[in-house]
Amino acid sequence: MSEQVKHTRRTKVRRANKRASYDRDQIIRLVEDVKLGHLAMVVDGEPLVMPITLWAHENNLYIHLANNNRIQRYLESGKQVCISVCESKEWVLAKSAYHHSANYRSAVIYCSGTKVLDRDEFNQSFKTCINQIEVDRWDKIRPPNDKEWKVTALMKLTIDEGSFKSRSGGSIEEPEDLALPVENGVKAICPFHN
Repeated sequence: MSEQVKHTRRTKVRRANKRASYDRDQIIRLVEDVKLGHLAMVVDGEPLVMPITLWAHENNLYIHLANNNRIQRYLESGKQVCISVCESKEWVLAKSAYHHSANYRSAVIYCSGTKVLDRDEFNQSFKTCINQIEVDRWDKIRPPNDKEWKVTALMKLTIDEGSFKSRSGGSIEEPEDLALPVENGVKAICPFHN
C-alpha cells in the first residue's frame, strides 16, 4: 500500500465510505489517466470553478497557465485550491430508479502551489505530460522556446489533503424488483470507453 494522503473533515468520505481510499497512488493514477479536472477557488468572495488540464510528476500535480494568471496569483498568495477529477465509464442500470448508478473513479484534492522557476524542472515536467499522452513524443517535438517559457506559468501543486472514491460492478436489486421485465446491468457510457 502506498502513502496515505492527509484527510480531514472536508475530505473524509462519509457516504458509501467503503468505496473510499486515501491512497496517494490511486489519486496520482487517476490524474495520469484522465488529465482533466475542475479547479475551484474563491475570488472576491464568490466561488469560481474552471476546467483545467493537469498531470502528475514525482508525486506532485502540475498545471500550466498564462503567466500572471489569477490562479497563479491566488496560489502565490498562499491560498489553497480544490481540484476534482472524475472518470465515469459505465452506467449501472437497475430494475428500480433508486438503484441506478454509475461506475466511476473520482478524487477531491486540496493543493497549495508555487511557480516552477527552474528551466530544467519546467522541461522535465512538460516532458512527463507529453510522454503520458504518447510514449517518447517529447523526443520528437520542439521543446518550449524562450518566448514560450516567459509567457507560461507552470504551477507545481502539492497535495495537502484529499480523498479517492470509486465504484465498480453491477446493479443492486431489491428482491421484489427481480421479476420486473426490464434489462439491468452495466452499459458503456460511450464507445470510446469500451
